[in-house]
Amino acid sequence: MDRCGWATNERLIEYHDTEWGVPVHEDRKLYEFLVLDGAQAGLSWDLVLRRREGYRAAFDNFDPKKVVRYTARRVERLMHDERIIRNRLKIEMAIRNARALLEAQEEFGSFDAYIWRFVDGRPIVNTWRTMAKVPSHTSVSDAMSKDMRKRGFTFVGSTICYAFMQAAGLVNDHLVTCFRYGQVGR
Repeated sequence: MDRCGWATNERLIEYHDTEWGVPVHEDRKLYEFLVLDGAQAGLSWDLVLRRREGYRAAFDNFDPKKVVRYTARRVERLMHDERIIRNRLKIEMAIRNARALLEAQEEFGSFDAYIWRFVDGRPIVNTWRTMAKVPSHTSVSDAMSKDMRKRGFTFVGSTICYAFMQAAGLVNDHLVTCFRYGQVGR
């Protein structure tokens, strides 16, 4: 079975085969990907996936209405939580992004409506034949990054936004030779 070359161990294969590139329209799940992609900055996706369940437990299953109420004391507790990446800026990012997400929900009706407008409500379907061709950012992720930063989101550089777009299915970057390419496209 052919799959994208980055799926190199059981955890990455499971994620690749079941989630990556599948369009997500649920705000809580979009928030989860936003936090996890921000947490990945400078690290491997495999490391983040290994800590995903810890993140779910530590961040109230990614409920932005709960996370937005985290205090400095809660941040200090999270700094000692071995289940997550213990980086103060990344922990504070989750809280700031919860606040910005709730404001986007207020303005657009949902975070889903806000984020999917960058791709006109439909996934971008690419036709890459090699991993070397897959970009790290695009003009769409550039625009998303710029707008999100203006709205108070952090850890949303263009490369992180593009990884988020891939994870949440705003873009289908499965290689055309990958068995998931056509499945995700449906």
